[in-house]
Amino acid sequence: MMNKQKKIAYVEEMKKIFSSNEAVMIAHYQGLTVNELDKIRNEMRENGIFFKVTKNRITKLALKETKYKDLDKFFSGPTATAVSSDPIMSAKILAKYAKSNSALKIVAGYMDGKVLEAKDVAQIATLPTLDEARAKIVGILSAPAQKILSILLAPGSKIAILAHAKSKKG
Repeated sequence: MMNKQKKIAYVEEMKKIFSSNEAVMIAHYQGLTVNELDKIRNEMRENGIFFKVTKNRITKLALKETKYKDLDKFFSGPTATAVSSDPIMSAKILAKYAKSNSALKIVAGYMDGKVLEAKDVAQIATLPTLDEARAKIVGILSAPAQKILSILLAPGSKIAILAHAKSKKG
């Protein structure tokens, strides 16, 4: 049991975490082992995502004073939250683990001022991350430049080959 001071500190910590991030993903984890939870937690941490097994009643108190207050209905049973500024990565990691372990169930999320259903979170998980999107854009932008460069260089090399061939004949 938590004493009153610890509960107050927990509520304040969760309020800070919620208010300093852009997205929350909620999952139920009943049936996962401690090792499985640790794997998820470690991958989340490596990607800058705060992942916490929550104390539902106290977390609901923290949610009341944040933009995430509409999520309180999803906090029942063994619940974990992934809180971050990168909702796509949070969704990707949760979806990956949910796919390989039926004990992890994505319940809901919150992003861009909207409560997301589990199917919405699963759909977000299919989107490219910011880094993946940047890489695709760079690839798209550099491809035409490479084609232009090869076109510009081709006539010069052809002229050189023709000149060399002419010099041998004549």
